This record gives sequence, C-alpha cells and structure tokens, in this order.
Amino acid sequence: MKPDQAAALRHFWRQAPLFARIGGRLNLRSYQAEAARQVAASVLEGRGLSFVIMFPRQSGKNELQAQLEAYLLLLLSDWPYEMVKVSPTWKPQSQNAMRRLERVLDGNLFTRHRWRKESGYIYRLGRARLTFLSGAAGANVVGATASHLLACDEAQDVEIVKWDKEFAPMAASANATRVFWGTAWTAETLLGRELRAAQAAERQDGLRRVFRIDAGQVAAEVPAYGRFVAEQVSRLGRQHPLIRTQYYSEELEAAGGLFPPARLALMRGAHPAQVAPLPGRMYAVTIDVGGEEMPGGERAPGGEAPLSNCVGEGRGNEVHDATALTVFEVDLEGMDGPLAGQGRPLYRAVWRCAWNGASQVQLYAQIKALLAHWQPLNTVIDATGLGAGLAAFLEALQMGRVLRFVFNAHSKSKLGWDFLSIIETGRYKEHAPDEVQPLQALFWAQAAGCEYRLQPTVGCTASEARLLGWGVPPGKRHPASGSPLHDDLLVSAALVAALEDLPWGRAHSAIIPAPAPGWDRF
Repeated sequence: MKPDQAAALRHFWRQAPLFARIGGRLNLRSYQAEAARQVAASVLEGRGLSFVIMFPRQSGKNELQAQLEAYLLLLLSDWPYEMVKVSPTWKPQSQNAMRRLERVLDGNLFTRHRWRKESGYIYRLGRARLTFLSGAAGANVVGATASHLLACDEAQDVEIVKWDKEFAPMAASANATRVFWGTAWTAETLLGRELRAAQAAERQDGLRRVFRIDAGQVAAEVPAYGRFVAEQVSRLGRQHPLIRTQYYSEELEAAGGLFPPARLALMRGAHPAQVAPLPGRMYAVTIDVGGEEMPGGERAPGGEAPLSNCVGEGRGNEVHDATALTVFEVDLEGMDGPLAGQGRPLYRAVWRCAWNGASQVQLYAQIKALLAHWQPLNTVIDATGLGAGLAAFLEALQMGRVLRFVFNAHSKSKLGWDFLSIIETGRYKEHAPDEVQPLQALFWAQAAGCEYRLQPTVGCTASEARLLGWGVPPGKRHPASGSPLHDDLLVSAALVAALEDLPWGRAHSAIIPAPAPGWDRF
C-alpha cells in the first residue's frame, strides 16, 4: 500500500465498531471493539503484528471474526490484497465460518450486493479476497498467499507442525498480520505457544497483542451470560477443567496428577463406613470387572480401558488386577445450594471390596449375595470383555436395575470428566478412616497415583472438546509397600458418574427399606 493510500485509510481503522453499528445495526461489546480496532490497525498500516484473541465459549468470538472480515474486505476492496482464514476442519468449522461471513456481508448496507463467492471457498469484494482453508492434517493447502491477514480459528485444535510447515509461510512475503483465535486449553497447543510469543512481544514494545477475556468480563456487559456461567459452575465446580478453560480462559497442564491434594481433600467425608444398609436409605453399587486366572497361570482379558494401559490393584497376586465393588449411599437430602432439590445426588462411598483372580462363577455367587444384602436401587457394571457375561447374569437377577458400562477411549474420557464434576461440586464423599475397611488406604493410594493426559479431538462439541486419558500408569508403585499400584478401586468409584442421568428425584419415594439377610453364608 502506497504512503498516500495508507494516510487516506488511517482514520478508518478505528471504525470497525462503527461499521457494525451503522451498517449492520450491531453494537460490538467493548472487549470485541478493542480487539477489532487493534487488528484492523495492524492490517491497514502494514504493522505485521501477531495477535492472540482468547474468548470464553459463546461470548461473541465468531461474530467478531465475521464482522472484522467483512470490514477488512470493504476497506481493502480497491486493491488486490489477499487474506486467508484457517479452521481446524473443513466440515463443519470452515463451512460455518463462511456462512457467518455471508450473513454479515448480506446484512451490512456497506457490503450488501457488492461481494461474490469464487470456487466455493473464496470471498471477493472489489479486488480484495478472503480465502477459507482447512487446517486438518490431510488438507492440501499449498499455493495460497496471505498478503495482509493470516487468521487461524480455534488455534488450539490446529497441529503446530501443520501450521509451521504449510500455513505460516503464506504470510512471509508481505509480513502479513497474524491472528490466532481460540479458547484456552494447554500451553502445548498452537494457541498456547502463540500466546506466550505475543506476551513477550508486548513486554518489549508495549503494543497490545493479547486479548484474553474471561466470563467475568463478558458478564459485566451481558448479565444473562453471567447467570448461565454461574449455573455451569454450580453444576461442574469452579475448578473443573472445562469451566477453567471454556469460560475463564485458564490454561491447563497437558498432563499430570488427576487428583492433586486439593481435589483429594474435596473427596474426604466425615460419615462412617457401613457394613449393612440403613433403613430408609438409597444405595447403588458399582463394579469394575478384572480378569480371571486361567489354567497354567495365564490371565483372561478383563475390562481394561484402552486409554489407561494399566490394570487394577491385586490382592494376593500383585501383578493382576482385581474385580472391585463399591457401595454408595445416594443422598438427595444432603445437598445445599443451587443443586438442592434438582435431583443431583450426593454420593457417599460406604463400603468396598475386591477379588483377585476369582472365576466368573465365584464372582457371580458373591456379588449376588452382596446385592441381596445391600438391595441397591441400581448397579453399574463394567461390561467390557469378561464383564459382559457377568453383566448378563446380573441383569437377569436385577431386572431393569443394571447399567452396563463399556469402556473405550471416548466412554472412559466422558466418565472421567463426569466424575470430576461430581467431585468439584462436593457431591462425592469417601467415608472416614475405619479399621473394618482395609481397602480404603489402597483406594487413596490409587487416587493419588492416578495421572491424566489431555488429547485433542478436532471437530467435537465443546463438552467433548478433549479426550481425557486417565489411569495409574504402568510401573507405578505403592508408596508404602512398594507393590505394583493399579486403579481397580478408583475405576469402580468413578463408575458412580454413570448414575448421573437417572431420575433420582422421582425414584426416591419408591425406596423400601432393605432387609439384611445372612449374606455372609455364601
């Protein structure tokens, strides 16, 4: 752009909010307007800055993108300038972004009837063009050029290697302005890397490059948003990873301990252990099925989840996992605050046991006796592998009250997220130390030894935004005994999250106090 042309446009770059308000009857929020002004300034004055715009979910990030893209197409329309917009996937993300831009172009009186679409993915207004590309691993993007703007939407989902090799060079010839849009996740993502680079550049020259907004800032301008986020916090807990990232723009560690001391403290209850049901109380049982000892010492496949790569803690045989059973008291009356009266139970672990190397016949006989003793309203059982057969027997025993859970990468991830939400809202409590429960110390050791790793899953909904791989890693040892540490007791406890969608509030009045037969004779 020639000096006189730049001078003629200089007074326009602060008018992106005016473009939206007059042309499109849309008032940008203050945090949107400031980001639009700074990006437009860099584009129109050829500064070549690199921005990071990190907004909470549903706070206007996509609308701002479309408004800014339409505004820049209009201001650059007299020159053959090129802009490129990258999304993690073509369908649905790039297509959704194109539809939003079309809506803005058609709705703004300054751009209406002046634009056209070429080749299905290029938008032209006058001589300026904006090209939409997919950032998926297999997408062919060689040949595009970004002379004035290179933007990456949901940059936390675009592979760093893909970006550096195929997209970053597009901005090289004219030092185009670069904008990385997204929602917080981990420092290891493309968005996280660019955030640190932009922060470092800000410290050097004082020019603002980072627009990191949280739910509180949005709520100050949109009270309804604040009420929505408050409900999500009450449901999941303020420290839940999805709340921290999706609404408060706080990055997570990509890997680490799933149950740090603060979370373990939330899980500790003051109620005593129980060896028998109390009259008038509701109970549920969760079962993680281990493997079975075969002739010759071989191990039959059990219900290990692919993400975990680890098995449960053995009893008697230290190298094999156990079948673990946990009994929960389900309390609808003990909840205070926003969750009270909403059918969101408090789960109190009151008793647990485990079997190592037991045959299916032995397991069935003993579990049948325990179910007769506790009379649970529902039983959740790991129905993966050998667990499928045991689940079938229990279904015949407890018609309509057995919930099958089949482990795979996605189901275990969701179970982990749901378990965390129960813990973070104070609805999961372990019983106080008790001499009759020797497995309790082992449970706490398994929880303390459990690790996680966040894995990207491009194109999922916000609630499924990442796979949570979790479990006690191979080779982990019990801190006291030095024996192999596994996660059977922990997984059994986590299966309580499978009960979350049950209509507990409606079922409460139907509970009949359970008898206590001589179950120990079996």
